[in-house]
Amino acid sequence: MSPLCYAGRVNASRTARERVRAELTREITEVARGQLATEGAGGLSLRAVAREMGMVSSAIYRYFPSRDDLLTALIVDGYNAIGEVAEQADATCPAGEYARRWLAVCRAIRDWALAHPHEYALVYGSPVPGYQAPQQTIGPAARAATVFGKIISDAWQAGALQPAGICPPPPESFAADAGALRELVLPGAPDDVIAAALGCWTALFGMISFELFGQFENVITDRAAFFAHTMACQGRLAGLPG
Repeated sequence: MSPLCYAGRVNASRTARERVRAELTREITEVARGQLATEGAGGLSLRAVAREMGMVSSAIYRYFPSRDDLLTALIVDGYNAIGEVAEQADATCPAGEYARRWLAVCRAIRDWALAHPHEYALVYGSPVPGYQAPQQTIGPAARAATVFGKIISDAWQAGALQPAGICPPPPESFAADAGALRELVLPGAPDDVIAAALGCWTALFGMISFELFGQFENVITDRAAFFAHTMACQGRLAGLPG
């Protein structure tokens, strides 16, 4: 056999193995998501996942050496999914309609959370006891925030941002945090704009969490309409022209 033919067979074999590994990895994470719904993140078990898949427990450790590795994969997937729907929602709006972009992103994230409540709870709910998120979660976690930061920064740089003027200046101790956020997701924005934007971003997830975790039961009837109203108000507080 010529060296070229041998290399081709080796590459084909490697590609086939990679496809099988990717498919099994996808199947493991899908089964694990089902466990999130029934057992919660704290009850996630590699042995239980292996049992449901008909695998010996030792085999699953070749894909995920520990429960924390599997949790990390699920968390990264969750953050990326939220980031993707935020990016897609923003892309559907005209660039200069900043309030519309903000509302579209808010609605898209809420829709995803309502459709995937257990995955949302994994990334924005209570911390999993004993789990420490590794560095690889940082980039995916920042995707959605980067979308919102760009909306604010675009409006600021275009001279379209209209601060509400009802908030006091942020505390001096916020300056270092504002600098880091300016570097990461809010280029060019001054500290007071960053503080208002961060408050609005926090309010978005507070609203979603209240709805998902039952805090609006017997309080709000039309939650979609109230959500849209509240997020429109938050956009005004951030200075986005309506």
